[in-house]
Amino acid sequence: MQRFFVPPSAIIGQQVHFLPEQARQMSRVLRLRPGAEVWALDGSGQEWRVRLQGVTDGAAWGDVLEQRRVEAEPQRVHLTLYLGLTQREKFEWMLQKCTEAGAAAFVPVFCARSLVQQVSEVEAKRERWQRILREAAEQSGRGCVPVLQPAQRLTAALPQCLARHALTLLAWEDEHEQGLGAVLRAQAERQPWPLQLAIWVGPEGGFAADEVQLARQAGVMPISLGRRILRMETAALAVTLLALHYLEDGAA
Repeated sequence: MQRFFVPPSAIIGQQVHFLPEQARQMSRVLRLRPGAEVWALDGSGQEWRVRLQGVTDGAAWGDVLEQRRVEAEPQRVHLTLYLGLTQREKFEWMLQKCTEAGAAAFVPVFCARSLVQQVSEVEAKRERWQRILREAAEQSGRGCVPVLQPAQRLTAALPQCLARHALTLLAWEDEHEQGLGAVLRAQAERQPWPLQLAIWVGPEGGFAADEVQLARQAGVMPISLGRRILRMETAALAVTLLALHYLEDGAA
């Protein structure tokens, strides 16, 4: 069944009223008709099974048949990815795929080697990126849409990150001693749940040496993703999948 995120105010008693753009999608693209069933989600981790009663180009509504908690949403770990800004296609691919994998939040970061350096250029894409996150969450069965934080310079993002997260890691190709799996397994043995975890992934070309030094001095732990050097989009998806595997799926 199709899934649609709606504002909490759209769920009134035992009836759900969908947004106009969702109604147009139902009517024109999906060709849904009264009697069809869909899922409505309000971003809280709950979902409602709805039987449509009316579908037009500008409005759609239906009756609630069932309410339940979304099982696919991570419970033991809240993962925030700090992603070095890069060209639009690659950055959007990371937002989409890491949402599907279970990331809870994203922070775009201006790094020394970022191909994008202008705040205005990032803000112009914000609405498009929010839509990508919502559609990826709907497609993958998520119960919440990941949070997209405003873009920040690395120096400003570091102290805020450390204040918000119990564990902060940085994927770095020149780290050869601490692997991601070993760090997460050790942390899981002594960390109360849910774990607030942040992982930094650098832009194309990686983090500059002085950025890694600054992060290390602040308390960030560099980690290795193996012997091979990964593209940034590969690294972002890999750390998301591995972190949730070790901490969420009971592999730790």
